[in-house]
Amino acid sequence: MKLTKYLSVGAALTLLPTFALAQDAAPSFDEIGPYIMTTLLFLVGGFLVFWMAAGFAMLEAGLVRSKNVAMQLTKNIALFSIAAIMYWLVGFNLMYPGDFNGYFALNFVPTVLEPVGLSASDAALDYASVASDFFFQLMFVAATASIVSGALAERIKLWPFLIFVVILTGLMYPISGSWQWGGGWLSELGFSDFAGSTIVHSVGGWAALAGALILGPRLGKYKDGKTVPMPGSNLALATLGTFILWLGWFGFNGGSQLAAGTVGDITDVGRIFANTNMAASAGAVTALILTQILYKKVDLTMVLNGALAGLVSITAEPLAPSLFGALLTGAVGGVIVVFTVPLLDKFKIDDVVGAIPVHLFAGIWGTLAVAFYTGNWGAQITGIIAYGVFTFVISLVVWTILKGVMGIRVTEEAEINGLDMAELGMEAYPDFSKG
Repeated sequence: MKLTKYLSVGAALTLLPTFALAQDAAPSFDEIGPYIMTTLLFLVGGFLVFWMAAGFAMLEAGLVRSKNVAMQLTKNIALFSIAAIMYWLVGFNLMYPGDFNGYFALNFVPTVLEPVGLSASDAALDYASVASDFFFQLMFVAATASIVSGALAERIKLWPFLIFVVILTGLMYPISGSWQWGGGWLSELGFSDFAGSTIVHSVGGWAALAGALILGPRLGKYKDGKTVPMPGSNLALATLGTFILWLGWFGFNGGSQLAAGTVGDITDVGRIFANTNMAASAGAVTALILTQILYKKVDLTMVLNGALAGLVSITAEPLAPSLFGALLTGAVGGVIVVFTVPLLDKFKIDDVVGAIPVHLFAGIWGTLAVAFYTGNWGAQITGIIAYGVFTFVISLVVWTILKGVMGIRVTEEAEINGLDMAELGMEAYPDFSKG
């Protein structure tokens, strides 16, 4: 015993009962294990979902023209940072207020973490640390804002967009999120949305749709009743972004199990991973085949969005389906994208990256598909309508106010020359000609 190197044998012996009592008082892993493992799940899931911010940035940078790439990158890093601050300031406690009326909580207080060196006796061992929960949930609100960024690319001013992000991440998303994930009225009704096909993705899609309607299409996008293609600057970046999003989705869906402390929980996380991957694969393959049939050539951008639509579709219920069920869910998402992208163009709704078909339309499908397992069609339809009306109407109001007060669209000259120079005074590709 090394202790006797410094203490007499008698002194060491007097300490033995103290050591024994300390050992007796220490909680077993059966007591603290679920807390530790669930906290770890949130941390790992959280940084995987964080990586989706890079995915959105690369996807959008690849799908916009080269003269607008720096602007998209700026928007993406800014919106994530704003989301982090707003979710700390008010969002987290608005979304998870505890006891409230089920619709809205007057809980405008910042998030407070546990003290340093928290002891097991002071921890809520039935769940996870507040810090890990906050970190994990924050990543979802940032993803919601990223959806809006891509749809409104190439013609929106920077600062009005960022003001909208403040409102979306600090108020709109947390309030509506509390209806389900905060134990509100939709949760009591039986509405189910495992990881956010509607709560995250459709909300972002509704906000993007409202913005696109107020903002209008890009110059020259629709001429003489025809849609003019405006190819992106870098499909390699767009493909990289899609793979990064695919990777991040394992944390998005897997972490939403919200528990990892039992054999059943951790097995379910593995099942969620497998189903998530299957749905993405099915969405991509479906878009691959359909574009070959419809256009006689495969459209890479449709295949990328097909994979993402498959991911969005399975997000509402990635646990219950078999692998074949996940394949069917994702395949329908791929079909939705292929047919709704040109449908939006027919209505002259300009969505630069296809965010509305992927996140709104596939999100609605994925949320409806939950009823195949729960049987509660009424609750699912009610939830879809509630989130749609709330987000779309408030977004319309906010975009309209921003348009009237400060303007949300750049000048024609700025749009023609590119937002990189007009809004930022720098270019992503200064050595290349504008495209």
